[in-house]
Amino acid sequence: MNKELIEVEKVVIRFSGDSGDGMQLTGSQFSNTSALFGNDISTFPDYPAEIRAPQGTVGGVSGFQLHIGHTEINTPGDYADVLVAMNPAALKANFEWVKKGGTIIFDEDAFIDKNIEKAGYNEDPIGPHKRDYNFIAAPITTLVKEKLKDSGLDYKAVLRTRNMFALGMVYWLFERPLTYTEKFIDQKFAKSPEIIEANKEVLRNGYHFAETIEALPRNYRVEPAKIKPGTYRNISGNTATAWGFIAAAEKAGLPLFCGSYPITPATDILQELAMRRDLGVKTFQAEDEIAGICTAIGAAFAGNLAITTTSGPGLALKTEAAGLSVMTELPLVIVNVQRGGPSTGLPTKTEQADLLQALHGRSGEAPLVVIAASTPSDCFFFAYQASRLALEHMTPVILLSDGYLANGSEPWRLPTDDDYPEINIPFAKEGEEYFPYKRNEDTLVREWAIPGMKGKEHRIGGLEKQDITGNVSYVPDNHETMILKREEKIKRIANYLPDIKIRGDENSELLVIGWGGTFGHIYSAIRELSQEGIKVAYIHFNHIWPLPKNTEEVISRYEKILVCELNLGQFATHLKDKIPGYKYEQYNKVKGLPFTVTELKAKFTEMLNK
Repeated sequence: MNKELIEVEKVVIRFSGDSGDGMQLTGSQFSNTSALFGNDISTFPDYPAEIRAPQGTVGGVSGFQLHIGHTEINTPGDYADVLVAMNPAALKANFEWVKKGGTIIFDEDAFIDKNIEKAGYNEDPIGPHKRDYNFIAAPITTLVKEKLKDSGLDYKAVLRTRNMFALGMVYWLFERPLTYTEKFIDQKFAKSPEIIEANKEVLRNGYHFAETIEALPRNYRVEPAKIKPGTYRNISGNTATAWGFIAAAEKAGLPLFCGSYPITPATDILQELAMRRDLGVKTFQAEDEIAGICTAIGAAFAGNLAITTTSGPGLALKTEAAGLSVMTELPLVIVNVQRGGPSTGLPTKTEQADLLQALHGRSGEAPLVVIAASTPSDCFFFAYQASRLALEHMTPVILLSDGYLANGSEPWRLPTDDDYPEINIPFAKEGEEYFPYKRNEDTLVREWAIPGMKGKEHRIGGLEKQDITGNVSYVPDNHETMILKREEKIKRIANYLPDIKIRGDENSELLVIGWGGTFGHIYSAIRELSQEGIKVAYIHFNHIWPLPKNTEEVISRYEKILVCELNLGQFATHLKDKIPGYKYEQYNKVKGLPFTVTELKAKFTEMLNK
């Protein structure tokens, strides 16, 4: 059948079903295929919080949204052009996120009365909306069972291939090749030839089904994007973070140690590092958060690039030992992949509500560096940057990521060794008398003596130390001296940070401020407004403390200032404290979801019209 081919600039697709329907795998395969095809891409997996929510209920729905384009893509998109719903619960959980006129592909075999009722519907979920959406009813379960009736697979194994049928349909709809997924199936099920064949057959069957049904009169082409030449791969934020630490350890010439307790959504960093023993990485899965950070502090004392990873409530548990790392002035990176809180809260949803905990959540005066990544791929650079700051300035550094960055993915251009800055470590010098708290006059950084260095024997610990000598001291004036020096050391790091850069139109009367993982949505909103002739200035913070040296100079230029963040105003509070005297208006969201470009554009326009 000849069908119409339409070229489009970008498209948003969402796969959704029960957590056992393979939607994460399906979305990952489509995104990887599109990345290899050359599209720019951004993804956002959406996991259920409950481990085993009842099958067919909204609480058990798992989704994967991706945004592919011929032009620059910075977000997974606000609303989907295409939704694949494997059951009524998936439709109910995602219906509000489908564009009017969008295409909804659903497994009609799953839309029986029992499942419709279980999803919380009181009536037919399709009928009332047929005029507003393009519903594609596909008997996926029936066709899969028929196709594999002679495969020898059991009933459950047959049903597990339904995601490949749906993937095949969407591959046809957007002119994607099947080759990459077929190679993936060969590798994943190398020991099970019958499963390989079944998945490939169902994938092709879905493709050909879409090609023949009249309800899909056209398919779409999204041409490759124009990107900087180089070697690219699709990468998630957690993977990029792990690799950034590996690169930093190699550049610094140090062994890498990670001591962590598994916690959603940070666990993948520990898992990724655990697979890199071939690169000399050492990992320790601790029995709790306190043990994780304490082993990392021990590894730092022994001369390793030491990191520990956690999320939200795990950072609170590491608080006491974080103070120990401040007192000992050892290089340590603490990764906090923020999630919805408080307590267990929304463990699979995103939020930025740990900022004040990162800045102030320790006993006593315990200053340290806080930085934040902005995109999944730049988690690599900021893991490297956190390592460099920790090693060069002998301080703990908290690196903030979040669930959106950790699980999302985008194309990443592989750097060369020359792309990362050198790491200059202040090791104790051979032949010189060693004092643990003797400092560089310019940076106030103490020297690092590693056990085994002859003549550099010393002790450190949680008790306050005498300035220079490091002996235990209870002298009041000395305690204040040490506190002030530790504080000033962190402040002086601002001398080694890049200036804040203005994006958008610097001549606008409105300055929008963001930090961390909100970058893609804010930047996209400002870019779209600019295309509409509406000018907005924008600065985005990755270095949270200390702030870049030119922060006040930039902020002072603007009459209207709007701080956007996924909490109730923590960065705005930080700015009011450190850069007082300005009126910081706030735009906050705490729904466990990223901003949408649509809502940001509306807010920026409202501010300009005040």
